[in-house]
Amino acid sequence: MGYKTLCFGLTCILFAYYIYTPIPENIEEPWKVRTIDATIKITSLMFFFKNHSNKCGHRYHLSKFRIYVLVYCLKRFDELFSILMKLDYTQPISDENVTVMDITFSDIPVRLYLPKRKSASQRPAVIFVHGGAFVLGSCKLAALDLLNRQTAKNLGAVVVGVDYRLGHQYQFPVAHEDVLSVVKFFLQDKILAKYGVDPARVCISGDSAGGLIAATAAQLIQNDPEFKNKLKAQALIYPSLQVIDIAIPSQRENEHGLFLTKKLGVELACLYLTQDKALPQAMMKNQHMPHGSRHLFKLVNWSIFLPEKYKKNHIYTEPILGRLNPSYSALLDSRLSPLAVNDSQLQNLPLTYILTCQYDLLRDDGLMYISRLQNIGVKVSHDHMEDGLHGALSFMASPINLQLGIRIKDKYINWLEENL
Repeated sequence: MGYKTLCFGLTCILFAYYIYTPIPENIEEPWKVRTIDATIKITSLMFFFKNHSNKCGHRYHLSKFRIYVLVYCLKRFDELFSILMKLDYTQPISDENVTVMDITFSDIPVRLYLPKRKSASQRPAVIFVHGGAFVLGSCKLAALDLLNRQTAKNLGAVVVGVDYRLGHQYQFPVAHEDVLSVVKFFLQDKILAKYGVDPARVCISGDSAGGLIAATAAQLIQNDPEFKNKLKAQALIYPSLQVIDIAIPSQRENEHGLFLTKKLGVELACLYLTQDKALPQAMMKNQHMPHGSRHLFKLVNWSIFLPEKYKKNHIYTEPILGRLNPSYSALLDSRLSPLAVNDSQLQNLPLTYILTCQYDLLRDDGLMYISRLQNIGVKVSHDHMEDGLHGALSFMASPINLQLGIRIKDKYINWLEENL
């Protein structure tokens, strides 16, 4: 009982500390945001301790009592976190507007939304790729089920939510390959005809890491001369778009920011590549890129592509090469950095929508992609949320009903209605 009381007391102290941390004055629903942020930060703290407890116990010679308390707390926390995640999963329940079913496309699980309203013409379609740093999440989560259900209803569109395999169990490039397999399967003439989809009105979209996978899939599809059917649009919601430079201004300004800290984002995303702790440690210092990658720096150079208002007083410095041994060749793969491709691979991209958030580690990835696309003539629509936070979509469903997430959802769906 004493151990439980100690763990509960420590959790309360941490919660109080985080919930009273100052936040920007223009944040809507500040106490709701503080509560969500405190919960996430305690989660990330436990995640960090779980991954480093054995190492710390050896280095600092913690007593058996302290190690026991730590492990006990983590065990209970992990079980609670797992239960909460499963509680947020939704079943494929149809309603009066949309038929919902869980099936597979090319052996990859997808959730399919089919509008019941009859259409005199072929329908548009949206393929949605969920975020979660490549290692968390599902299209079955309540908020994303709500998003895709409303997209299908408002647009009269067929919507495909992709449940790609997650790291660390399945490492790069499995998630990318799963999504590309679904896209190619869906874009077959016979599949489009089966669901009454107009081949000229298909969009791929995604949030966060899902935005990165969606952007990569769009590049591969649009630049494949052997693939007849192309995408009409891509929609990227606060996307991650590169792993080359982890010291861009938004990363510096929001390193300890709301909802997503730099340490948590790096620790989770690295699990998609390796379980070696050396990679996230090097990435936090911007020393992770291998020799032979300097040619990529000019393609993600924020001092060139970032609008002046976001540069502020930051000074550009190149990432440091060759400090990681062994090096990871995957870091050179453009599928992890769709921002870092040549103009020739961008010029065929479709109509693009990008939504960025002011208080977001990944803000400048989206802003730089906008600049690069506009520079070569790709039509881009951009919404910037001045009070925006990364991951807000995930908290728009009941019981949280975060208004910021709802506003992001509405902007995204309105753009699709007008352009697809």
